[in-house]
Amino acid sequence: MKWLWLALAVPLSVLAQEPQWLIVAPQRIVAGEPFDLIVVGPPGAELPQELPVRVKLDVSEIQLRATAVTDPSGDRRRYQAVMPARSGGPATLSLIERDSNAIALVVARRDTMQRLTGRERALEEPQLSEEDPVYFVAGPRQGWNARFQISFKYRLFDQSAGFGAERPWLAGFYFGYTQTSLWDLSSESKPFRDTSYRPSFFWRWERQDYISWIDGARVGFEHESNGQGGENSRTVNTLFVRPEWRWAAGRGGELEFTPKAYTYLSKGENPDIAQYRGYVDWRVRHDAGSQWITTATARTGTAGKGSLLLEMSRRTRDLKVGPVSGYLHLQFFNGYGESILDYNVRRTSQIRIGLAIVP
Repeated sequence: MKWLWLALAVPLSVLAQEPQWLIVAPQRIVAGEPFDLIVVGPPGAELPQELPVRVKLDVSEIQLRATAVTDPSGDRRRYQAVMPARSGGPATLSLIERDSNAIALVVARRDTMQRLTGRERALEEPQLSEEDPVYFVAGPRQGWNARFQISFKYRLFDQSAGFGAERPWLAGFYFGYTQTSLWDLSSESKPFRDTSYRPSFFWRWERQDYISWIDGARVGFEHESNGQGGENSRTVNTLFVRPEWRWAAGRGGELEFTPKAYTYLSKGENPDIAQYRGYVDWRVRHDAGSQWITTATARTGTAGKGSLLLEMSRRTRDLKVGPVSGYLHLQFFNGYGESILDYNVRRTSQIRIGLAIVP
């Protein structure tokens, strides 16, 4: 193990520094399974057969007994302890009653439902995270207009405590929200032409083995409306499934294919929307690795009418544009239904440019 050799290679100069006791452990520990711990004591210190160890998990604290598995080798000794089977999540590990460093690690659970939900990867993701791209772009088309979008997802159950720890499959449930607005910048009052509100509730799975034929999937419910009344009111409710495939694309790049298939539970004031949107959003994304990130999303309706949204982003620091952070974002739209209000309207193609926080 690399971490073991690193522990054995700790220079003696470390021993003269604070803290007095040094511990080295793997960054990932599996709950219910033994793990090794290298302990380096100050000169002349006794390395006992057992050492008390403190593990902090969120707001809880666990005390373990680390038992020596080798004889002392100078000021070093290897110990072994077992993490409780029901523990899980980000944690810190340190010695009790000794002035030692604290190790940051992740405690992963190896139960069936964890593998089913992809919970191990969820441990590395914050509770609130990005979902679809977040950007602001503008361009000319019979006067200047802008399009901007905000999007996020929130994991409903904390995987390190409460129900999320007791029932790992719950860690796969998310609330998502995406809002897209079209803004008329040329009119006198600068009105918003239309805004699409898309709250969703879904269950997310990600592959944890090398056997599954897909890399991930989402299954859920999504509501979309524009919040208007009368003739301008638009509402759609769908059930969707989104499988995910990813491939390495050389030089740190990645190719991603994530089609989103859906069925309409209700179509509200737009009963013929399937003729323009169809039943699948075909999405392909290519990250060239520190270069351009390109995403294409296409729809084909049952009447042969559809749309194409093409987006390209690159980090502004790569373009040396000074203190501006984020991504340069280019966007091209062509076809029907750039907004839900105009789901059955085809306008001239549109090119916009701006900045993105999430490409």
